[in-house]
Amino acid sequence: MGVKGLQSFMDRCCPEACVSVNLREMSRQHAAKRQTGCKTTANRPTLVVDGMACLRHWYSCKDWVCGGQWREYMDGLKGWVEAFSSAGIRLVFFFDGVVEEQKRREWVKRRRRVNGEISKLFRHIKAQGEQPGRELFCLPSGLATFTRFALRSLGQEVFCSVREADYEIASYARQHGSMGILGQDSDFIIYDSAPCFSVAKLRIHSLTTVMYDRQRLCQTIGLTVAQLPLLACLLGNDVVSEDKMLHIRNNAMATYRIDNPTAHSGAPQGQMVMAVSHLVSSVWGREEQETGLIPQTLNLSAPHRELLKRGVRSYLLPGEEAIQLGDISAPSSAFEKHVSSEILKVCPVPPLTHQRRRSESQNLLGCSACVKLADPNSDSVFSGSRVDLPAIREWFVYAGNALKEPDMVHPVPISLQYNQPVLDLLWFGNGPEVSSLRLKSFLSMFDCQELSELYGAVEDSLLAALCLVTYIALQIQTLSQEDCDAYLSQAVCLKLKSPKELQHIKLPVLCSRAVQLGSLYVRGLAHLLGANCASGGPLPGAALMPWSSFDGRLFHSKYLLAHSGSDNTVLLDRDPFCLSQFLCLREKLTETCRKRGRVLQSRPKAPQQTPGPPNRDRHTGGGGNWSERGETTGGGWREARGDPNKCENRERLWERGGGGTRGEHFHPHPRGRSHRSRGRYQLAPRWSQPPAPGT
Repeated sequence: MGVKGLQSFMDRCCPEACVSVNLREMSRQHAAKRQTGCKTTANRPTLVVDGMACLRHWYSCKDWVCGGQWREYMDGLKGWVEAFSSAGIRLVFFFDGVVEEQKRREWVKRRRRVNGEISKLFRHIKAQGEQPGRELFCLPSGLATFTRFALRSLGQEVFCSVREADYEIASYARQHGSMGILGQDSDFIIYDSAPCFSVAKLRIHSLTTVMYDRQRLCQTIGLTVAQLPLLACLLGNDVVSEDKMLHIRNNAMATYRIDNPTAHSGAPQGQMVMAVSHLVSSVWGREEQETGLIPQTLNLSAPHRELLKRGVRSYLLPGEEAIQLGDISAPSSAFEKHVSSEILKVCPVPPLTHQRRRSESQNLLGCSACVKLADPNSDSVFSGSRVDLPAIREWFVYAGNALKEPDMVHPVPISLQYNQPVLDLLWFGNGPEVSSLRLKSFLSMFDCQELSELYGAVEDSLLAALCLVTYIALQIQTLSQEDCDAYLSQAVCLKLKSPKELQHIKLPVLCSRAVQLGSLYVRGLAHLLGANCASGGPLPGAALMPWSSFDGRLFHSKYLLAHSGSDNTVLLDRDPFCLSQFLCLREKLTETCRKRGRVLQSRPKAPQQTPGPPNRDRHTGGGGNWSERGETTGGGWREARGDPNKCENRERLWERGGGGTRGEHFHPHPRGRSHRSRGRYQLAPRWSQPPAPGT
């Protein structure tokens, strides 16, 4: 959520409410309160972190369009956490888990805007052959999902919300006496909770930032903290859209300008906030404060009054008495009939009750809140539908979906040669037979059971990479041998590279198709992770993390090498052991695909000079024969456009069932009411994630 214009108002028109603070010093003061007997203060000063708001600040790697520089990102995240630990500050992280129904309209608008931005990004890459500037910056695919695991691996406490994340963050901070909330959402100023600190203005080395002081804000605009929710709703937020209360604001502005002709001249947004504040102050009396009713003098229609009431209610935290939130529990889910009570204890189907239970299982949704650098259709590679109960109501972003109603997606049963395993056995069983069953169940989800022969013979991360590449090759008929070689070679070579070496890989040009394939791989890892959780964890979670098997720049360099016709020795950095591993994985991939009637074709791309200023250095440090050195520097590439049957000539890669022709657009198999199959090898995993703590 966010209040329209409130952040800019405080920054520009209310500087007295923007207080520079030192978090290290505040931590000492907070700890001193505990020593003097403040029972509501945590054992250590706690900062509640809005993880989604921090992602753009955490990801500071130079390359973001190729799929992510994950090892560099991990190093940066570790340093960020250590800076707070050294100051004695305990961090608790929250990430979005759901989009509430009342916020869906705003969510849909944002998804459409994101799709437009991604289209601009790909047009730039195709025209210029290079990464665009920060004005088109997008987070790498899967960043929010894998950041949660990264933080847990660093010993941090991480929760996913089962309702609006901002609400749960504010509730947790209020109930646990936290020293503050670190984020960038103006709604944290509205909630009557802990102090709000700006992550955008955080200086990590000195631990200084800006605190938005709600008390000083109230003094400036003439309101009480209890009146802030009504102000927020009249200004516009994710519950009460800006257009719904436009007439109220216009009337308030007209009255304010008559009464205050010189106030805030030259600052229109400042005038608007002050005008609405004066309106709230004039209509909100003792009765409204005690009952929580919307003032009758606002002259609202019944639907608008009810909408405004819901908006105000969304800001009231547990313990506040004005308008009770009521029970947020939902009717029993259909899934309760298909799983045991033991499963629900560790992995509840949200939202079962108001209780929050922690679990290591993850809810890997098809549509993440972060920007997808893949083609919007890429998720359809990893999901499907089937006419079997139970069905999942899914809001899913793909081309042609107006997001007016949810799709009904049906889980696809795994294809084991024996009876389907009981989930309780996979999750809670013991013994070697159960371990074998877990691995078979996991591999069966991706229709590559034969890969179990490699278990223990190759690293777990390589087995996971092979499983994913095999599945993608089976799903995408236009995936070439060179594409698969790029995937496998970068997974094998990754362990040879330090984060610094990965940062300095030089690319002569960016290929939009390689960008899509890199993003597709990372999104596939998220599905591997979910399948692993559902199967009881046959592979260690660390093996499924992108920093174990993927780097965007490394993959892009291998893609260019593979399509240039470089031999395997060059592709594998002239390392005999890596070459041996690569050939083993490649042979198993070819064998598995052949058994399913899938023959990988060689489709190398012809190098062409990329348009641009003469001698322009594209992510390079000079020229030279990069294909012989095993890295990419100098020169230029452009996608071949002569053969209309080559999938690399199309932006939309995920055409199932063959190559198609130039100019065709991807049309996913119908979803929802038609319940038509999406293809033979389909997967629609949905797992629950660790919810937030009790509020």
